[in-house]
Amino acid sequence: MESFKEKISRTEEPLEPGGRRLLKFPDPFRTLNDMVGIRVITKLPAENAAVANIIKRQRQLFDCRGDREKDIGSIESGTYGYSSRHLILRTIQNEAVKEYQKVFNPDLQPNGSYFFECQIRTIFAHAWSEIEHDIRFKAEDPRAWTPHFDRQFTATAAMLETVETAFSDLHESYEEVRGYWDMDGEGAAPLTPNRIRDVWRTLLPHVDRKVDDDWGWAAELLAAHGLNQTMQLAGLLSANQITEVRKALDHRYSPGPDRLLDDLLLWQYGTKHIDLTAEDPDAVPHPRRDSLLRRLRQIERYRMTKK
Repeated sequence: MESFKEKISRTEEPLEPGGRRLLKFPDPFRTLNDMVGIRVITKLPAENAAVANIIKRQRQLFDCRGDREKDIGSIESGTYGYSSRHLILRTIQNEAVKEYQKVFNPDLQPNGSYFFECQIRTIFAHAWSEIEHDIRFKAEDPRAWTPHFDRQFTATAAMLETVETAFSDLHESYEEVRGYWDMDGEGAAPLTPNRIRDVWRTLLPHVDRKVDDDWGWAAELLAAHGLNQTMQLAGLLSANQITEVRKALDHRYSPGPDRLLDDLLLWQYGTKHIDLTAEDPDAVPHPRRDSLLRRLRQIERYRMTKK
């Protein structure tokens, strides 16, 4: 009620010098669209549009008379601040509204039509706006103010936008990785060189020091073991398994994708990996076979210490 009283008491400059100040909302029950409102709090910015579209499709209940992104001005002016999507909606033949109209103005025929506002914002934007509203617009003592507050509000709005972007990226990556384990979807996608590269860079972005973009070698190594689907590669690139391989081989230099993939296959398949991907035993010379055998012995010694 206090907020409503304050709002309907607002005045504007008189039309003529020395004249009376005019009420900004002389007929608030007709001109204010936010006397009744709802607020929908989302987790991520992309959900705001989805929520708005769901609401606007409920045409049998109400129609949308306004749709504004309240952060557009801040974006276009290069600043940070309040961020929220506001819908102005009108009920259609609503029985509860009719009952209210009968009581509020018995002389008029109730039509069940009433304007209200729906605010849609993320949980971070909501927290910011609540604190900002209390200090800037509902301060108990308007004198308790300093321009430094403006700077702090701008700074926190910028930081929260960065956090929201980071969480959005994280959510997008999570959905992509989750898809790797769906055999009815992305998990069944064939392991082409480009697919292997993309999966690797998603799961192991910190292990990508290739000088070229040729991942054909990886496709050949995986195909040697019949690994030809995305879910199989995701399983091979288990973080726990990678940790064990690193401990077992104690690399002097952090391995790149080619070496690490080779070591993971050696860890999982042992001598079978050597027989499928190295030179024949009687070939001269056989540097790859020698290297794999040496690494396999390291793995076996490590596993012995774990028992």
